[in-house]
Amino acid sequence: METAYIKTPLGIAKIVGDENGISNISIVNEGDISLIISTILQEAVSQLNEYFEGKRTDFTFKLNPSGTEFQQKVWKELLEIPFGKTMSYLELSKKLGDVKAIRAVASANGKNPLWIVVPCHRVIGTDGSLTGYAGGLWCKKWLLEHENPTNQGSLF
Repeated sequence: METAYIKTPLGIAKIVGDENGISNISIVNEGDISLIISTILQEAVSQLNEYFEGKRTDFTFKLNPSGTEFQQKVWKELLEIPFGKTMSYLELSKKLGDVKAIRAVASANGKNPLWIVVPCHRVIGTDGSLTGYAGGLWCKKWLLEHENPTNQGSLF
């Protein structure tokens, strides 16, 4: 496994992967910014930087997250939420075929190992509220605003 640390507007991101794909992207409290990025991680680092620069709306590098079959199913569905859009936990449960699984869906969402790339930040409460986010609600709010900035027109 290779590891790289990059600076983002939300803190230091840790990226872990190997030739089978990226298995983990997370925000960490500490870690020296990587001066040299292994070839295996270069595409992921490049695409994440482009995302934060506002130049990328999707990711194309190979993913290899580790999780249960149910978690994998939830994460795959999260990948279908378009950039700049949101979906409620209830809607996500319905898409997965079981509205009663809302707590299990929320739990799998919270265990997402691929920060930003598998866009769990796009899942909100049924009432439109920002609920539950491992990185903190301020981070979820920042990401949603980054993906869907409000363009205020001039009055004059």
